[in-house]
Amino acid sequence: MTAGPTREAIDPVRFVSNRSSGKMGYAVAAAALAAGHEVCLVTGPVALAPPPGAEVVRVTTAADMLAAVRKRVRACDLLVMAAAVADWRPRHPARRKLKKSAGPPRIDWEPTPDILKTIAPLKKKTQTFCGFAAETHDLARAARRKLREKNLDAIAANDVSRPDRGFAVDRNALTIYFAAGRARRVALAPKAECAARLLRALEEICARKKK
Repeated sequence: MTAGPTREAIDPVRFVSNRSSGKMGYAVAAAALAAGHEVCLVTGPVALAPPPGAEVVRVTTAADMLAAVRKRVRACDLLVMAAAVADWRPRHPARRKLKKSAGPPRIDWEPTPDILKTIAPLKKKTQTFCGFAAETHDLARAARRKLREKNLDAIAANDVSRPDRGFAVDRNALTIYFAAGRARRVALAPKAECAARLLRALEEICARKKK
């Protein structure tokens, strides 16, 4: 399980990140523990206590998260990538604090590693991979594209444009798209409930793969 944001340094005191609080990913980890699963939680910087019983791996950057996932992915039955990974990073972070008096800095940006695309070739037939798609528009199209391009079994899409769900709040609504072509909606509910329903859907996929 991955959760939370990642941070990419601009200089020693500034970084680029996003609004993810980690609450959804932590809720899925807690649901998996409650269902009796062993859980490794790879988490970006958040202000949350990890669910008791999880192995916790703390990371900061997208590269850190990729390394942690790559190290552990071969041993898992189910991978859930709920982290909101920063898409871009400064190519050359400043070694010293950039001074305000110098004016706005010119930053040369480069893409961060796409974790799911990178580890997709490592996926075994018996493993189940689930991603998340946090979108503000064209939710279904974006989710289905990611589902296909990243070799996923399922993807949980959520609308983060509304104040009552998504980032940094306690409720969410999901649409779970499956590689088989089906979709399942989870209406607006506490994130713990959304997490439990998502986990049950993923357990069904895992069970079919073991037959």
